[in-house]
Amino acid sequence: MPNLEHPAYPAADLLRLESLVPCRESQVSMLLSIFGERQQFSFPSIFIYGHTSSGKTYVMQTLLTTLQLPHVFVNCMEYFTSRLLLEEILIQLQTCSSDTEQASPVHCDSFNDFVRLFKQAVASRELQDQTLYVVLDRAEQLREMEANILPAFLRLQELTDRNVTVVLLSEIVWELFRPNVGCFEPFTMYFPDYSIGHLQKILSQNHPPEYSADFYAAYINILLGVFYMVCRDLKELRHLAALNFSKYCEPVVRGEANERDTRKLWKNIEPHLKKAMQTVYLREISSSQWERLQHDGGEPGQLKGLSAHTHVELPYYSKFLLIAAYLASYNPVRTDKRFFLKHHGKIRKTNFLKKHEKTSNHLLGPKPFPLDRLLAILYSIVDNRVAPTANIFSQITSLVTLQLLSMVGQNDQLDGPRYKCTVSLDFIRAIAR
Repeated sequence: MPNLEHPAYPAADLLRLESLVPCRESQVSMLLSIFGERQQFSFPSIFIYGHTSSGKTYVMQTLLTTLQLPHVFVNCMEYFTSRLLLEEILIQLQTCSSDTEQASPVHCDSFNDFVRLFKQAVASRELQDQTLYVVLDRAEQLREMEANILPAFLRLQELTDRNVTVVLLSEIVWELFRPNVGCFEPFTMYFPDYSIGHLQKILSQNHPPEYSADFYAAYINILLGVFYMVCRDLKELRHLAALNFSKYCEPVVRGEANERDTRKLWKNIEPHLKKAMQTVYLREISSSQWERLQHDGGEPGQLKGLSAHTHVELPYYSKFLLIAAYLASYNPVRTDKRFFLKHHGKIRKTNFLKKHEKTSNHLLGPKPFPLDRLLAILYSIVDNRVAPTANIFSQITSLVTLQLLSMVGQNDQLDGPRYKCTVSLDFIRAIAR
């Protein structure tokens, strides 16, 4: 018996919709009851929130497309200014109201112009007889626009006197949206995270046709047992499942095990899943590189990813600042004269140096150093003359923000700030090359 039932929509469309949105039947049923019939006025604005990869965008797109409801779908991250956003809505409205795919350019400088042009765009009989849905994905970007944009969208039905519903999709709660002056309160709806059972059911639907559904479901169960505690992003898990399935099938392909021999299959896939655990979310290497790495039996560190080349993105003087900070952290102050002065005089070998020559500073960790010592070492290792401008000091602040340097103590110290270098020797060697 189907879970989705509504008298205004054909049973075949609802059955197809139910198959396309597994584990989200209750949310879809709630949306259908809010939407009502096609010609009825729906709620003026709906706010849907939930964590990333909880199905908000997919469910809304699938619902509107499957039931063939007139709609406009705009990503606020792509159209990041109010003018771009309003013009894109009007351009998509032209496509909805006409049979031609080509839309003429639209110029909209204010929300007053948008309301006027919106009324003209929905003047066709097709859009007047049923509810038009304006869906704004990544709606948290509206907070960065003019103060009147969000309250106006919430009252768009009232301002235009048309049958329109605005749907806001966001990853943050409504309390972080609400303006101080107050505005029309939308109908809020929460999309919870997928449970491990939901993820098992959704991911198992993508099984390859050459293998049985039970075999692929067992593989997904192993995958979730490894990654569920650190990753619950459906897109990332789907990517990991597609990337590592060929390695899981190797014993079956070679004839060393059958599909029910779970123990042999697990022993074959376990080391490769541990390697994949190191690159979850990072995308340091491409899928083809990862497959080549699995085939060769190498380690992920053998392929240089983004984190291995972070120094390339640093500005010119930031590299020298980082090298100077490393030298200041791991070299004692008494050695500066010997290392960085050309005419430092005669150096006496004292018993103190002989006593401590076996102790490595790398084992003791980085030592704090003052700002003036950092700049003094910088001036000595850079070939050309460097003026102590605001640009140099801002780059030091940027290195602290990137956590390549750490500030020790408080900012209001009388003797100036003190820093520590937090990067490794390999990182400094890569920059020095």
